[in-house]
Amino acid sequence: MSESVSPPTDLRGPGRRLWKAITGDYDLDEHELALLVEATRTVDLLDELERRVRADGAVIQSPQGLKAHPAAVEARQQRIALARILAALRMPSGDEGDQVQGRRPQRRTGVRGTYGIRGVA
Repeated sequence: MSESVSPPTDLRGPGRRLWKAITGDYDLDEHELALLVEATRTVDLLDELERRVRADGAVIQSPQGLKAHPAAVEARQQRIALARILAALRMPSGDEGDQVQGRRPQRRTGVRGTYGIRGVA
């Protein structure tokens, strides 16, 4: 199991908990471990950003007037990134009974294709 792989030394509480939760239950390939490292660092960054927003408030004063806290804006972007990283890891969702222990959903195949407006060059 991947549990024998040590977590990155720079992880804090939230990142370490995610590392333990995933490596304790799943065998990960090298490329999946790289994704997990990024996911755990993102979780730690989100924790730090949330602490700043809680301390300062969601809206701050700027020379142009009130605006969204930059940490809140960055947190939104980091949540999107985290969701994409976790989706790439194919971690199961739902109740424990819904999944076979240690198994992940099948890999998705095929390319989505490009999006465009028909009839436009």
